[in-house]
Amino acid sequence: MRVILLGPPGAGKGTQCKRIAEKYGLAHLSSGDILRAERAAGTELGRKAQSYMDSGGLVPDDLIIDMMIGAIKKTGGRGYVLDGFPRTVAQAEGLDAAMERAGEKIDVILSLEVPDEAILERMTGRRSCPKCGAVYHIVNLRPKVDGQCDKGCGPLIQRQDDSPEVVMNRLKTYHEQTEAVLGYYQKNKRNIVRIDADQPIDEVTRAVFEALEALR
Repeated sequence: MRVILLGPPGAGKGTQCKRIAEKYGLAHLSSGDILRAERAAGTELGRKAQSYMDSGGLVPDDLIIDMMIGAIKKTGGRGYVLDGFPRTVAQAEGLDAAMERAGEKIDVILSLEVPDEAILERMTGRRSCPKCGAVYHIVNLRPKVDGQCDKGCGPLIQRQDDSPEVVMNRLKTYHEQTEAVLGYYQKNKRNIVRIDADQPIDEVTRAVFEALEALR
C-alpha cells in the first residue's frame, strides 16, 4: 500500500501517519525527518541541502525528491505513507516521474481537511515546556496548574512557530502551494479521499482506516 497524506499545518498528519504505519506495517516517511537524517549522516545529498539552508535558501525540489525516492527504495517494497509530501506541484511531478520509472504508483491521496479558524485555535493555543518538551493546550489539554509544566519543570511558553502571525503565514503558504498539489492529482484523475479532520483524533483515524480498507 502506497499512501500520500496531505493537510494544513496542525491538521494531525504526523499522528495519523504513525497510526497508519502501525496498523498496516508501512514505513512512515516524513520529508523533514529524512532531510535531518541525511544531514546528520553527512551524505552527499545532506551536504548539498545543508549548503542551501546555511545560506538561508530553500532546499530545491530536486534534492527533496531525490531524498524521498532514496527513502522509498529503502522500504524494500513493504509500502509506505508519505507524511506531507509532495508539498508543491513540481515535487508531485517529480515523484510521479520517478515512480513511473520504477513501475509503481501511489494508491491513494488522503487529504485531511480542517478550516483555518480551527487550525488557528489548535496551534495558537499550544503551550510547550522548554525543558522537557511536553506540549499542552489552553483549552484541550490544560496543565494541572495554569502556565506550569506538570512535571515540575517550571513555566510553559508559546513557541514562536505557534504565534498567530506565523500560523497565518504557514496557512497562506499551504493554500498557495500544497492545495495546488491536490488540483494536480485531480487533473490526473488520481484516487483522492477527503477526510474531515475537524473532529476528535480517534474519529479522524476511523475515517482514515475506512478509506484504506476500501483499497484492500
